[in-house]
Amino acid sequence: MIGRLSQVFERCRTEDAILAVVLRGGGKKAFCAAGDIRALYGSVRSDATRDKTWLQFFIDEYRVDYAIHNFEKPVVALLDGIAMGGAVWGSPQGAALRIVTERTRMAMPETRIGMLPDVGATNFMGKMPLDMELYVGLTGAMLSGADAVACGLADICVPSPWLCDFVQRLETLHWDGREEAIDSLRRAFVPPANTEVHPQLEAHREQIRAHFSAAGGIESIVRSLQQDTPTDWSTATLANLTSNSPCMLEVTYHALLRGRQLALADCFRMELGIVYRAISEAIS
Repeated sequence: MIGRLSQVFERCRTEDAILAVVLRGGGKKAFCAAGDIRALYGSVRSDATRDKTWLQFFIDEYRVDYAIHNFEKPVVALLDGIAMGGAVWGSPQGAALRIVTERTRMAMPETRIGMLPDVGATNFMGKMPLDMELYVGLTGAMLSGADAVACGLADICVPSPWLCDFVQRLETLHWDGREEAIDSLRRAFVPPANTEVHPQLEAHREQIRAHFSAAGGIESIVRSLQQDTPTDWSTATLANLTSNSPCMLEVTYHALLRGRQLALADCFRMELGIVYRAISEAIS
């Protein structure tokens, strides 16, 4: 998929008749369900790992995602349905307009498999409040479309049926220049006036702020949750954290803090180094 995506964007870049690019899932259920991880796991486990074919996968993925972040033409990402893994934080986060719906279920649960949120996540997650960044990044929490907008990971939440005829709306647009193009594209996706969205995380905002402070690190976060009066949310969050790789939780924690001070390209380099080290040591 990475190779095909690279080819498509190169063609879009060079063809003057193409004014903007829209990314959407190939089926009704998902934008992307992180299926590439299965092939990647097979590559890591096979004899081919001695040739580090898995490393080329990450290099190619990071190159494509970084190119999309710097793409000259406007990119729109339609994150309808399941949106998990690098497909959430990579190419869509480089889009000028990120559209979610009531069907969106967004997550990057890399800490659950001994990895960290990558493809630039340590950079653009840093635009969130620190406590929310740590909560989402460390737990891999599932976000609704409204949650994604509230966290700054999406721009507009629309009813899913509103996307059915978006092509016809795009055909009526006219613009001159990138900024005018983005404004026109936004107007094409603005939902009906009676659309209401309700972020689910808002009910737990104070708990997240209380427990996911940067001071003290992972042990402090876990201890804070253990000492709190048990609720469904705190119990589930604690179980989530304590079932993840302790080592990669620490690595992710420090990478998220460091990424807030780095440029996007430097975050990609940092993440690639961490991924290389994590996988190399796991298979050695």
